[in-house]
Amino acid sequence: MWEKLAAIEERYQALETEMSQPEIAADPEQMAKLGRDYKELEEVIQPYRHALKIKLQLEQSREELREANDEELRELLKADIAEKEPELEELVNQLKELVTPKDPLDLKHCIVEIRAGAGGEEASLFAGELMNMYTQFATNRGWQVALIDLQETGLKGIKEAVMEIKGRSAYGWLRYESGVHRVQRVPVTESQGRIHTSTATVAVLPEADDVEVDIKESDLKIDTYRSSGAGGQHVNKTSSAIRMTHLPTGIVVTCQDQRSQLQNKEKALKVLKAKLYHLEQERLSSERTENRRSQVGTGERSEKIRTYNFPESRITDHRIGKKVHNLDGFLAGDIEEMLKELRTHDEGERLSKL
Repeated sequence: MWEKLAAIEERYQALETEMSQPEIAADPEQMAKLGRDYKELEEVIQPYRHALKIKLQLEQSREELREANDEELRELLKADIAEKEPELEELVNQLKELVTPKDPLDLKHCIVEIRAGAGGEEASLFAGELMNMYTQFATNRGWQVALIDLQETGLKGIKEAVMEIKGRSAYGWLRYESGVHRVQRVPVTESQGRIHTSTATVAVLPEADDVEVDIKESDLKIDTYRSSGAGGQHVNKTSSAIRMTHLPTGIVVTCQDQRSQLQNKEKALKVLKAKLYHLEQERLSSERTENRRSQVGTGERSEKIRTYNFPESRITDHRIGKKVHNLDGFLAGDIEEMLKELRTHDEGERLSKL
């Protein structure tokens, strides 16, 4: 592990040098990319350097203890060692967590799909809030978010949104968001003050750009149509939006975010590739045998992984029983604490099956 950490520090120092170059500093896009990499490595470098310091102190104390004859000095050295050993052990465990992904897929970028479920327009509004929540969480972590497809409703809600989130371990962080999310609140259109229950479904798929997924041209049915979103006169005059159907599986992907038909086709292929890769992973896994549709369920109110209760400003995750009383902050992207506990719970479940 120490060799791997030394290599990470070498890369970290190289990034520092690269970012100090005038030509890099003058390129905002390149500077932003390097800055994201630098920030991610910094999460490892800080505890690594502290661990190295403690490790060196321990080695020196042990060496002095072997050579010391004075009993009082020996006792002081023993006390110092007894204090530093658990500190180093804790740092080593933290570093193992940082540099060893729990699953090879965890380091990947991801595709996030959000769909309105049961509850009509209120479900569409909630789906829009979830999209904003994940967008803000990703932005706060320095990740890139690109909208692939968006089907809006007339009242600022969404029927469906597909996003590409690029960042180290994006899938590892967001994979546990797959499922049905339930909201309980009084809609603005409710005159009697009654609480309504609505749902939205979320599916998180690992991006499959770096793996071989065989997609035959003959297996695709591609339709073009006019985009329904923003874009001025362009969307009314050209059929740039793409609807791609994978005939063997029946998977349908749409993309209308780009102005070019070719760009929309490329993005649709990326989403389709991620879905097919996900299905293959599901098939190969002995612990997860259902495909993507069963992952998110039907969207009915009874099938839920989490409830967002507005009257009590409470979020409850039903898989681990965790409750958070900060609904506004949670929907503003402050979801890291919940995600950490879900990851810890999943790790414990897997270890218990070994």
